[in-house]
Amino acid sequence: MDEALAFEEFASTRARRLFQVAYLMCGDWHQAQDLVQTTLAKMFSVWGRLRRGQDEPGLDAYARKVLLRTYLSQKRLRRSTEIVAAELPEPAAAPGDGSDLRLTLTAALRQLPPRNRAVVVLRYLEDNSIEAVAETLGISTSAVKSLNTRSLAKLRDILGEDREFLFHS
Repeated sequence: MDEALAFEEFASTRARRLFQVAYLMCGDWHQAQDLVQTTLAKMFSVWGRLRRGQDEPGLDAYARKVLLRTYLSQKRLRRSTEIVAAELPEPAAAPGDGSDLRLTLTAALRQLPPRNRAVVVLRYLEDNSIEAVAETLGISTSAVKSLNTRSLAKLRDILGEDREFLFHS
């Protein structure tokens, strides 16, 4: 198969999942799109070498690692991009469609520091082992365990009473 076609197939089948991970990490739709686009551009530039040296699971792991490192480096380099507003718009949601849950969890995740957020997303959304998260982040398994414990404790504090809503509905 031609390298360009192989990359196009890879990108089209993985972009949605990469976007979901990126969105949960950054909490911003447009930034998540940019992260996925940057990740795929970085992969395309070395695709021939990557494809020869990796199997499908290896390519997926590499894509997550590039996405994560791109996100963390942007967080370090980016100054605050928040816009101050006098009033926040009310979220539009139909009752019972699950969007309240998604909004609550996304807002809670945004309050975690970037590395902590990455651990939670990789560990629970991506269902990675502690060892896999450690390898992706380039840190020890004990550091992952520590970040995970602190992150979950912080999420419990942030969610407070909402925890009952989240876990019993």
